[in-house]
Amino acid sequence: MKIQERMGAGSNRSATPAQPGVGERLPSPPRERKPALAALAVLLILVGALGATVLVLRAGDRIEVVKVTKEIPAGEAVTDDNSTTVMVNDDSSANFVKKEQLGQLKALKAKSTIYPGTVVVGEMFGAKAALPAGKASVGLSLKEGQYPSDVKSGDTVAAYPVVSGASSGKGSGGSGSGSTSGTPLVASAKVSTVADTSDATVSTGNQNVTLLVPQEDVAALASAASEGKVVIVRVPSHGN
Repeated sequence: MKIQERMGAGSNRSATPAQPGVGERLPSPPRERKPALAALAVLLILVGALGATVLVLRAGDRIEVVKVTKEIPAGEAVTDDNSTTVMVNDDSSANFVKKEQLGQLKALKAKSTIYPGTVVVGEMFGAKAALPAGKASVGLSLKEGQYPSDVKSGDTVAAYPVVSGASSGKGSGGSGSGSTSGTPLVASAKVSTVADTSDATVSTGNQNVTLLVPQEDVAALASAASEGKVVIVRVPSHGN
């Protein structure tokens, strides 16, 4: 009887599942694969690589062109002082003036006023520019003392008549014996051109200057200029 009880107790013990020992890990469930996320990651990598390639290709199509930094009135030219160069995307539909063409551009004249910030195209310039409406071009041959020593193209000036002394008659030379009238012949004119320093007359102190003036002032200015009785002085620009 005791032997049967022991056997029965043993069989009862074997039917109870064994508990895991302390420190043993429970089996982890199998990882679920997500192919959609993996495909999305690959797609993002490809898009990034494509974007970088496009940027590189676009950078390779950029060209260096001329840009205006100061206002260039009609009839005036591009200089190192009123222009710079910038990089732009090459566009076959636009006739950009490239950096290497700047030397040729300086020999041309603006057909109309070109404002700061403008990227230059070839159609803006020509060998001869038409005069702005209501303006005329007048040439002056000035003696030393009748013009600012540093006068240059683009300056705004006023032209005054030289009034000769009653007895001396030396005012036409502008050497100091004459005086200027308080009323200007031209209150505001733009200096279009100034004779180059290589001109023979410059070495003698004389200077040839061309002014862009209102048409109503042409007669008085031309008459005084023919007698050598004109003095020009630099004045603030008012957008003429």
